[in-house]
Amino acid sequence: MTMGLLSFYLIPILIFAAFILLGMSIRILRQYERAVVFTLGKFDRVKGPGLVLLIPFIQEMVRVDLRIQVVEIPSQDVISHDNVSMKVDAVLYFNVVNPERAIIQVQRYLSATTMLAQTTLRAVLGQHELDEMLSERKKLSTDVQSILDTQTEAWGIKVSNVEIRTVELTDNMVRAIAKQAEAERDRRAKVIHAEAEFQASQTLVNAATILSSVPAAMQLRYLQTLTEIGAEQNSTVVFPMPIDIIKPFLDIAAKAGKPATANGALILPANGEAGLALTNGNANHGQ
Repeated sequence: MTMGLLSFYLIPILIFAAFILLGMSIRILRQYERAVVFTLGKFDRVKGPGLVLLIPFIQEMVRVDLRIQVVEIPSQDVISHDNVSMKVDAVLYFNVVNPERAIIQVQRYLSATTMLAQTTLRAVLGQHELDEMLSERKKLSTDVQSILDTQTEAWGIKVSNVEIRTVELTDNMVRAIAKQAEAERDRRAKVIHAEAEFQASQTLVNAATILSSVPAAMQLRYLQTLTEIGAEQNSTVVFPMPIDIIKPFLDIAAKAGKPATANGALILPANGEAGLALTNGNANHGQ
């Protein structure tokens, strides 16, 4: 009778204990998971994926996710090389490539990698000026990624990418940069204007050289100017006459015994001037 009662209570207990032990022994890992197995606290092997059997109370395991993890680096206060204060945040991409090192070599590899990324970001950006941060963001991201990957290699972690997301400046610095950009645009405008003036003056010099080589060309140019002035309903326009045109008159005056000035200007008894006047589009010679 006593044996029957013991069997009645003992069998269910044994069956329940067997299910508990079976649940403690069997683990199922997904394709992207690995199990770091410890036997009596000593590293045994890395198992998975699929079905993993453990010896209850003797072995234990730690799951490790091998997928790329995306971690947002909080906004960091950074002072650039040219003493500009700003806030910078980034996004970190990494994954575990060696589960054994990730569990044994470092405690909580996720938080350790995140903290290391924050300090590295501040250190790298602090060595560059503001203009480099704004214009060479991709290069700076590559530098941070390279440094992190080198330091986390001993942890069995591969840093695949670091993206600097936002560079936030203070309002005073934004206004200062706007003034700097405006001054730069003004400088470029003045340089372009000066270069245009230089090119125009060079062209005029070339034109004057060509005209001076052929005296008839200069006279034709004067006549063309007279035609352009005469086409307009202008008031009196005083037009200088070249000495080559009035030289024959000077020779005639010299032969007639009339006085002439030393610099070749014609002195006439009426008003003492030689010139050309245009009134209302009509040419009148000085008398």
